[in-house]
Amino acid sequence: MPGFADNLGYAVAGMALLLALWWLGGRLVESDPDLFAFADFAPGPALARLGDMLASGETFDMTWPSLYRIAWGMVWAIAIGVPLGIIVGWFAPARKLTNIPFQFLRMISPLSWMPIAVMAFATWDGAIVFLIGIAAVWPILFSTAAGLRRVDPAWFKVARNLGARPWHMLLTIILPAISQDILTGIRLAVGVAWIVLVPAEYLGVTSGLGYAINDARDTLEYDRLAATVVIIGVIGFCLDFLCQQAIARLSWHRDD
Repeated sequence: MPGFADNLGYAVAGMALLLALWWLGGRLVESDPDLFAFADFAPGPALARLGDMLASGETFDMTWPSLYRIAWGMVWAIAIGVPLGIIVGWFAPARKLTNIPFQFLRMISPLSWMPIAVMAFATWDGAIVFLIGIAAVWPILFSTAAGLRRVDPAWFKVARNLGARPWHMLLTIILPAISQDILTGIRLAVGVAWIVLVPAEYLGVTSGLGYAINDARDTLEYDRLAATVVIIGVIGFCLDFLCQQAIARLSWHRDD
């Protein structure tokens, strides 16, 4: 309990500091004749508009499509990244063969694939899911491969001596041993995907958080824009927290 109270105190103090800086920035903008039009970015108007958006259901309407796209993008990233990571981590020739190509592809901005995504997919949702997936796959792949390379080789020798089949190796040794690394990779991937989501939704969609940001900017509703930014931050924090809890509860690693 003392540790929890201490952490809670720091969290509250940190949020109070952030709100104070936001308020100070709002006052500076409001007092500047050149920036007065952007005064609605301040906490007062933004939080008041956020309350209206929550009460009217607008928040859910703009959030649900984004969560749907993030979910599908992560499904594809996990489905591709974990098996490839196991292959790269287990087989040295595969690791040597793919190292430079994967590093090259990883360093390409996911948004650079936008023209290809638009041409390759029949729907805007499909293009956005592709962009999210290609951004999220690399943390999962490399984290999985690195985790497998750290597994004690003696475990595999013992398993072979006991007559373990390849699927026994996978299900009873590899996956439990690298669960911490897979979950950590997924946590990193969620963060990357959430960042990519907003600019990806600047495409031709008419729903989602990115569209809401773009629409608020075009209609000069800066209080709605700031409120949407707060929503994005809160949801992103909650997603990261859920990943942290999954790492703590589902991993076989435990802190003393």
